[in-house]
Amino acid sequence: MLTKEELPECPVATTVQLIGSKWKILILRNLLQRPWRFNELKKSLEGISQKVLTDSLRSMEADGIITRTVYPEVPPRVEYALNDLGQSMRPIITAMEEWGTNYKKQFS
Repeated sequence: MLTKEELPECPVATTVQLIGSKWKILILRNLLQRPWRFNELKKSLEGISQKVLTDSLRSMEADGIITRTVYPEVPPRVEYALNDLGQSMRPIITAMEEWGTNYKKQFS
């Protein structure tokens, strides 16, 4: 998690720093639906490499946006889910979805 001193002064820049990558936004979109396993996320995000997905998930976990739950099973099962802070981003993602839908309507 970033320290207060490491965060940009601008709140918009802070949000972009935390979720601004193409893949983090799409991971958030998926996790708003339900918890996902790593391979499910990888299959649903066409073009993402295993390294980028791993790095993105680790970064989002370190930033306090998602939780990683390891179930004591054989074979081990790991799920990623949004925590309360991550869920608070729902209006942001919903607004982006609405804006994108309206934008696409201009060209149909």
